[in-house]
Amino acid sequence: MLWHAHASKLWDRFVIDVRRRLASSVGLVQSRFAQHARLSFARVAEYQKRAAVHVHAVVRLDGPNGPDDEPPAWGTAELLIDAVRASARRVLVRTPYSLAVGELALRWGAQVDAQSLRVDGDGPDDDAVAAYVAKYVTKGASETGAGTDHPLTTWADIESAPVSEHVRTLMRTCWRLGGLPEYGPLNLRTWTHTLAYRGHVLTKSRAYSTTYTALRAERAQHMGHTDTPDTVTERHWRYVGSGHTPGAALLAAGVAEDLAANREIAREVWGAERGRLGAVPE
Repeated sequence: MLWHAHASKLWDRFVIDVRRRLASSVGLVQSRFAQHARLSFARVAEYQKRAAVHVHAVVRLDGPNGPDDEPPAWGTAELLIDAVRASARRVLVRTPYSLAVGELALRWGAQVDAQSLRVDGDGPDDDAVAAYVAKYVTKGASETGAGTDHPLTTWADIESAPVSEHVRTLMRTCWRLGGLPEYGPLNLRTWTHTLAYRGHVLTKSRAYSTTYTALRAERAQHMGHTDTPDTVTERHWRYVGSGHTPGAALLAAGVAEDLAANREIAREVWGAERGRLGAVPE
């Protein structure tokens, strides 16, 4: 639970350390790294079946002006992979000291897998990476059985939540830890339903790709929320009623009468045929 609560901070330190390692490996002062290159990323958090958050990320090295700028000659995939692996092993976050728990050093797990993308035709291509990321973005906490999609505000909510006993135990632990004053700033009880994970399912650096502002503008245009010549858009709706209108009610009644009459005729015809053939009563 405490690892989940500090996962975002651990990621921030990881990104800073990757930049620092890249700069030192090519003899640059860290403060001048931005003049030569830009580190961009898109990160997705996935709840595994064991209820631990697993991070999938695409990390890219661009030129100083972003994705449309070629990276420097020294910015190879091998150099970036080495920096990612080294930083993942090195960075840590320490929890506040607690008499109940002590002080914990939180790190990334040992299962670090860094692969090159589109290097000499090997590795996943852009479409494969997009599908890979989208698969985890569309997963919710409840879908993986690792939490709920709504807050839990009382102990009774935890006991009645539709989760496995393993997850319920984690929720109880999160609630108990949230009652300790040293963990107050973490707001653990507020995030009990996500098992203390407070980050977004998808985060990205500003220059990784398009901006959310641009995406919202395109979505608004697609939905007709922008002024387009010769287009009439109705934005205000109100409830009028439900059921048949008076005219439609008459038509529906007529259809019902016809159906009832047809069923009656069918029963009479069937009865006459049975009598003519001498059918044995059931």
